[in-house]
Amino acid sequence: MNELTMLQGEQTRAILQTLIDRKVPAIMTYSVGHKWHAAKISLAELGAARLTSLIPLSENARPINVQPGQAVGISVKHEYGKFIFEATVVCVEPPTEVGVGGSIVLSMPEKIEIVQRRSYFRVEVPESLKVDVQLWHHGYMIAQDEVPIERCWQGELVDISAGGAQVAISRGQEADLRKGQYVSMRFTPLPYEQPLVLNAQIRAMLPTADGESICLGLQMVGLEASREGREVLSRLVGVVEQYYQINKSSARTQDFQTTAHEVSQGRD
Repeated sequence: MNELTMLQGEQTRAILQTLIDRKVPAIMTYSVGHKWHAAKISLAELGAARLTSLIPLSENARPINVQPGQAVGISVKHEYGKFIFEATVVCVEPPTEVGVGGSIVLSMPEKIEIVQRRSYFRVEVPESLKVDVQLWHHGYMIAQDEVPIERCWQGELVDISAGGAQVAISRGQEADLRKGQYVSMRFTPLPYEQPLVLNAQIRAMLPTADGESICLGLQMVGLEASREGREVLSRLVGVVEQYYQINKSSARTQDFQTTAHEVSQGRD
């Protein structure tokens, strides 16, 4: 589970045609001015060397600002996992039918990677670990090491999946944060590993049960749109599996200790 499955060649065309035939909705992520954006699209037509997607009209939808030559990431949830790939914008065409805001013609992806659905289930951080998280305004600087500590929010990782995470921050830090805001985050999943740095959008802000912290629900963004992002995604998949195995092992140990205690109490 800790690796992404890859489709190439005719397999790529076959899965794209299946997604088009079944009208499976897709999400396109793209960057403008160092800020990530996400938009719902519909895969519409597969050509010899291009893929056409439609932009559905919506009252709340923001205009999609992409340019020819720009790299974008596409993700599609379907059956047993999420299909992700990178493509290049060939051109943007005006609407030709009612209910559609235009179309975006994309280059044919060279490959499609599949992340198993299980990787998108949240796993709690093992009790034996304390994973510190730094958050800062996305786009402030590329590398977290360059961001002054006073510009960061400090938190602790609560749970994580390949698509999102929950981070608890102490009360008082949330004043400059809001739902929908994009942030950058940095954390080291396991001791002695290299830290992970990625971008996310705040989807929820709720107080913890004890009322002492605010729990931020974060959705990862932009990982489909570049080779570096997909490498981060691959690591995230591995982290989810590692945490799952640690938690599973801890549960088995706890069950064994409980059983042993009950047996010893019975003998007494």
